[in-house]
Amino acid sequence: MTGSAPDGRRRALVIEDAADICLLLCDTLRQAGFDVTGVDTGARGLEAARGLCPDLVTLDLTLPDIDGIEVCRQLRAISNAYVIVLTARHGEADRLIGLEVGADDYMVKPFSPRELRARVGAMFRRPRLTDPGAGNQDATVLRFDGLEVDRESREVTLDGSPVALTRTEFDLLAALLSHPHRVWERDTLARRVQHTDWPGDDHVIDVHIANLRHKLGDTGRQARWVHTVRGVGYRFGGSAPADPNHG
Repeated sequence: MTGSAPDGRRRALVIEDAADICLLLCDTLRQAGFDVTGVDTGARGLEAARGLCPDLVTLDLTLPDIDGIEVCRQLRAISNAYVIVLTARHGEADRLIGLEVGADDYMVKPFSPRELRARVGAMFRRPRLTDPGAGNQDATVLRFDGLEVDRESREVTLDGSPVALTRTEFDLLAALLSHPHRVWERDTLARRVQHTDWPGDDHVIDVHIANLRHKLGDTGRQARWVHTVRGVGYRFGGSAPADPNHG
């Protein structure tokens, strides 16, 4: 759940224990139009997330009380806000773990405020599904062999049971399902869900796809939903798509 500030601005929560970096982040996000709250511990961050219902969270991984990875894990249980991990940790393992527990993006300190604003702005621009030749592209509800994706309410059900996805996982699924059987290159998917032309890291999309597959129970040898096209990217498979306007 997310909510706007009284003046209609989006809310951002900065969880950062270094006072100078916290101030920089708050100023950067205010300049981007957010109502910003800054806290310096993981516990205060989780408490603030419950009360504020933020649209965006920036999260330091090295906090004085709770490890940022655990904060991200708990945050995902109470919020569907976009989460950007900001950390001095350069290791790939930390980055991948952050994405696996629900972060949407990852930036290494020192970071560029301009790049941060650009990435945040890109996150909040929804994809315009206007590619030609796709029967599902204009439907509010996408249905495919027991899977249902409601793009308006951002809810997903599989064989009648709800599936909880992060924002990025939802956007990936909606993009894939809007064009069943189309082969998507990784950078095309990245542009669709991150809304940016920057060259991305393939690992980011791969991790989000792996998380999506896990939540859909698509972990066996024979994929039901998301198929890897070796050397290219991914495609959405399964049975023939249902009529998007039916039922």
